[in-house]
Amino acid sequence: MTTVQPDGWPRPRGYSNGMIAQGRVLAVAGQIGWNERGEFVSDYLVEQAAQALRNVLAVVRAAGGSPSDVIRLTWYIVDKRAYSAAASELGAIYRDLFGSHYPAMTLVQVAALLEDRAKVEIEATAVLA
Repeated sequence: MTTVQPDGWPRPRGYSNGMIAQGRVLAVAGQIGWNERGEFVSDYLVEQAAQALRNVLAVVRAAGGSPSDVIRLTWYIVDKRAYSAAASELGAIYRDLFGSHYPAMTLVQVAALLEDRAKVEIEATAVLA
């Protein structure tokens, strides 16, 4: 896996501009902040995001992969101010789960998610060797 960084661009913080990988592609459906029993762990964005990331990694691991195989994450959030206010906490949780691996990422604010209690939904693409 190779990070792609155009010459002269400032280095992004917390993500990569592009990733190149070769192998089997795993598309992980959007994961929200509920546990394996379909129960929300919390109504707090940070705790929901942590659970959603754990859910993403559970799917990746079930396919035989690891966090370093993830090449793209797309975050859908319902409140960008809440996200910004929790950025430090979210970063710490991310690093706890993914280490220093920063795939290409996109963050999108949406009007709502299908599950009324959901504050965040995260989908992923991984490439498995």
